[in-house]
Amino acid sequence: MRYIILRDDDTNALTPPECLERLYRPFLDAGLPVNLAAIPCVCSDAKRPDGQLEAFLWRANLQGADFYSLKGGSALVKYLRENPEYHIIQHGLHHKPFEFDSANRTNIAERLEAGRHVLDEAGFAQIETFVAPHDKFSRVSFREVARRFRVISTGWFELRRLPQEWWPKYAWSKARRQAHWRVNGTLLLSHPGCLLSYKRPYQSMLETIKAQIQQHQLTVLVTHWWEYFREGEPNQKFITVLHSVAEYLQSESDLKVISFSELARSDVPLN
Repeated sequence: MRYIILRDDDTNALTPPECLERLYRPFLDAGLPVNLAAIPCVCSDAKRPDGQLEAFLWRANLQGADFYSLKGGSALVKYLRENPEYHIIQHGLHHKPFEFDSANRTNIAERLEAGRHVLDEAGFAQIETFVAPHDKFSRVSFREVARRFRVISTGWFELRRLPQEWWPKYAWSKARRQAHWRVNGTLLLSHPGCLLSYKRPYQSMLETIKAQIQQHQLTVLVTHWWEYFREGEPNQKFITVLHSVAEYLQSESDLKVISFSELARSDVPLN
């Protein structure tokens, strides 16, 4: 059996629920879990590391505030709670590019707790997985996140950013060419880049994903909902590729799509 975790990043209070519905209805109808990395309290001027505004800020929904929190009474949160195949994971706090690339332990802890509080208040309790904006962790943030979450999902690991006490486990995983590893009960998962991206050729995207899945027992597939709606318009060709992935995952008997929380509570092989 091969296992797949689908992770969609950047859901936030400005995200139109109809966008998620258009993308993921085939997954939901098939009972395939979709893990949404949700920004608890997105800032209205969130920028990429290059200084450009983030594309996930749905401009039509901006109303002049500096921050927008996920709230239990909103149409988006109601939609997410009505569809239990959506699994919410914590994606930073405000989604500032370097908010978890800091050596200040107090600030890191405050941001983690503030994000958790917002998600708790919205009705998403007991979240066990964390994703940092742009995968930027410091040694301090790795330690603080590992104290609070059972799973860390990121693009890659760098020795210089890892706590020194983690180095032997990391070296062992590197020697064995393992994409995923474990430290003191916390799962540390990497992914093969965003295979589902508008920057990749649509005609070969599905085959690339199939090849990646066949090479590993556990694959984390990462995408971003807003990439399918750049400039506010749906990209039907790209959406069709995503839906073809749903068909593939549903049709293959030796594949199982799971959530991060299911992984944390099972004996699924990591590699």
